[in-house]
Amino acid sequence: MSESEPVENEGPRSAFLPYPASTLSPRIVPTDLTSFKARGATKVQKVLRQQLSQLQEQYRRVIDEFNWNKLVYESDFGFEPVMGETYHLYEVDGGFRLSLIGPSEWSRRYVGSFQLDSDGRWKVREIAEGFDLETYLDQSESL
Repeated sequence: MSESEPVENEGPRSAFLPYPASTLSPRIVPTDLTSFKARGATKVQKVLRQQLSQLQEQYRRVIDEFNWNKLVYESDFGFEPVMGETYHLYEVDGGFRLSLIGPSEWSRRYVGSFQLDSDGRWKVREIAEGFDLETYLDQSESL
């Protein structure tokens, strides 16, 4: 062996190899990652369940807003609503009527009060006790 030829397993390079360079090297034992994986999976599942719950709640709010807007827009009114003004919805002769008349001033069945936003959506300001939108929608679908 000449001096110019490198000798394996000798010198400082062999200490930095990711694998044993000799049969005399210490044994490499793989790390048990079971607890790490379980903790990670639990954390991820918790975060994703929370996000799913938030999405479900947001979905319910959007559906409710859609149904209220549909109900108001399909109601009978003979005027062009002004943005920012509060209007009141009543059940009249089997249908709905939007009016400026307040619930204390009219004897018809009051459904709720709504305000028109700049983007054309009706925001619920008040819902009458005893009126359930889901019950109404279920009844109207069965007709």
